[in-house]
Parts: sequence; structure tokens; C-alpha cells
Amino acid sequence: MPRPTATQLAYGSATVFLSTLAMLLLSQTQTGIGVAVIAIAGLGLGLLVAMTAPMPGVSRVVRRHVVRAKSPAAPAPLRAVPSPYDRVPRPRLTETAGAPEARVGEHSR
Repeated sequence: MPRPTATQLAYGSATVFLSTLAMLLLSQTQTGIGVAVIAIAGLGLGLLVAMTAPMPGVSRVVRRHVVRAKSPAAPAPLRAVPSPYDRVPRPRLTETAGAPEARVGEHSR
């Protein structure tokens, strides 16, 4: 699961605070159980708002399309990337260079 962004944390925190405050003022409850229920409802609402806040840089339509297009059973096919070494010709042994067995004992230069 990706980490929440600063925007999601800000929206969620503000929602928890404001919704809990509004529900407490509107309900005028004074019992501990009533306050606990309102606090839990505020936390749930804040979590819902934080998780549905827009992700930066990606539109909602694109996210839906990407999520629907991906299938865990069928990963995307890999593209063959040509290597720059494929175009380099290999040196050929000539008769003047000598047989490879004769050059085994030579030092490199």
C-alpha cells in the first residue's frame, strides 16, 4: 500500500476535527458512549476522505483505466531493446595472426 501524501493527511485530519466538532455540537450529547461513537464516526469519515483524495499528477480516469487494464495473471510483455553491441563486428582470425593455440603462451601488449 502506498504511503499517504501530505494532501491526504491534511484533508483527513481536517475532516476528523471538523466533522467530530460539528457532530458533537449538533447532537449535544453529554454521555461518554455518545462522545465515543461520534469520535469513531469522525475517524472513519476522515479515513474515507483521506483515501479518496486525488493522487498528484494522475487523473482519476487514467487510474481507473490502468487498474482495469492490469491483470496479475498476464504481465505486460517485455520489449526487446536492441543492444549497441549487436552492431559491432567481431574481429576475424586471419592466417597471418597465427593459430589461436600458438598464441596461448604470449603476453598481452
